[in-house]
Amino acid sequence: MSWCGGGDISVTPGVGLISPPPHHDIYSIEDLAQLIHDLKNVNPKARISVKLVSEIGVGTVAAGVSKAHADHVTISGNDGGTGASPLTSIMNAGSFWELGLAETHQTLVLNRLRGRIAVQVDGGLRSGRDVVIGALLGADEFGFSTAALISQGCIMMRKCHLNTCPTGVATQDPELRKRFSGEPEHVINFFTFIAQEVREIMAELGFHTFNEMIGRMDRLDTAKAINHWKAKGLDFTRIFAKPDVGPDVALFNCEVQNHGLDKALDNELINQARPALESKTPVKIEMPVRNINRTVGAMLSGEIANRYGHAGLDDDTIHILMQGTAGQSFGGWLARGVTLELAGDANDYVGKGLSGGRVIIYPQAQSSLVPEDNIIVGNTVLYGAIAGECYFRGVAGERFAVRNSGVTAIVEGVGDHGCEYMTGGCVVVLGQIGSNFAAGMSGGIAYVLDEIGDFEKRCNTAMVDIERITPDQDADGPNDINDILADPLGSDEARLRFLIERHATFT
Repeated sequence: MSWCGGGDISVTPGVGLISPPPHHDIYSIEDLAQLIHDLKNVNPKARISVKLVSEIGVGTVAAGVSKAHADHVTISGNDGGTGASPLTSIMNAGSFWELGLAETHQTLVLNRLRGRIAVQVDGGLRSGRDVVIGALLGADEFGFSTAALISQGCIMMRKCHLNTCPTGVATQDPELRKRFSGEPEHVINFFTFIAQEVREIMAELGFHTFNEMIGRMDRLDTAKAINHWKAKGLDFTRIFAKPDVGPDVALFNCEVQNHGLDKALDNELINQARPALESKTPVKIEMPVRNINRTVGAMLSGEIANRYGHAGLDDDTIHILMQGTAGQSFGGWLARGVTLELAGDANDYVGKGLSGGRVIIYPQAQSSLVPEDNIIVGNTVLYGAIAGECYFRGVAGERFAVRNSGVTAIVEGVGDHGCEYMTGGCVVVLGQIGSNFAAGMSGGIAYVLDEIGDFEKRCNTAMVDIERITPDQDADGPNDINDILADPLGSDEARLRFLIERHATFT
């Protein structure tokens, strides 16, 4: 699989990916709301969607998703799917999309949430008739994947994840891709016929617009379908129940979610960083921060990405010095060229998705706390980070650097599950670690100061090798942080000396 993993892509050639991946930044509906807020900050134009499997009780979850300010929710049925899914998921996950969709629509309407969120359905949709039934059960939008792929030549060999697709649809192999016979017109024709069938059925039912049809369960007739002695005992009353609400309650998506972006601290940061954004002129910004200021730096990073892409700005073009206690996701998605320096402490998700920036956190000068004995950043720090630097003068919580794939970080202690699923980068822990360290770690380097001598008991050695650092006085040290990333096999002692000195300088 040498076609994957090149450049800045955060995968390692030859290492299997976990699909579906665990979301270690989501353990509650509040965590989901925070993730939605983070994503909306970095790209205000994006529609944030949450996909839920169709099952009993999905309506309650969908209501929570709406309250978490998602723009879009997808109810996915047990049919359809790709060959990349595990066989257990293909055969056993979820129920029919009709059941989950009906429950979701009714729950959202009864809680006066339906107008705030678009409801999509997918999972084996093949015809205009499926679209009409989905609309009558409450869907705004419809997802077609397998059927569209078949129009391009897919024969459902279930080899999407093996790079051996015989028709060239789902492969990066140049020889197999020569067999691809699909044309854009095939997909266009397919959806044209779908739309034509929907239009014809709408005319038969007497609907002038598509929105009129959404949620009209009363227009569904099951008499012919259950006209059989085996099906006479089936009761569809609850599935086809129309919520008893007034005319002021929306039955389809007609409102825009309020994400509160106008109150974000980044609006002020963007104004003060205007010279750097427009002409790359270095700027230095100082301002206080409070725990109500969430996702600081993300909106600014989105502006940088829009203008300059992943390359960002030159190092330290925008230097932001803050004092206080930062809210969640401090430095989330921070772009290259931005340095966030905080005298104080921060909550969970610091440096989430870090994309080249630098985060520095140390105690305030008047603090009497001993940094190496106290928490300075919360849980799930550097989750999914791909590039950049972090220096923490204190201890981090659980799940530090989970799925880190390129960041260099120094911290003075971590909780349980540190460096889990890490695929790249360099982490230095100048203190104690929790249990299950390096579980699923398939790449990168972690240095741990083992003063107590219990590291081997706390480290999950299923995928990592443990080595002691030996003195190497003759080795040339790295000149800068780029040398560390470019030479992962260099002298461990020289690399550590450089990083610890850098840590001391910044913090």
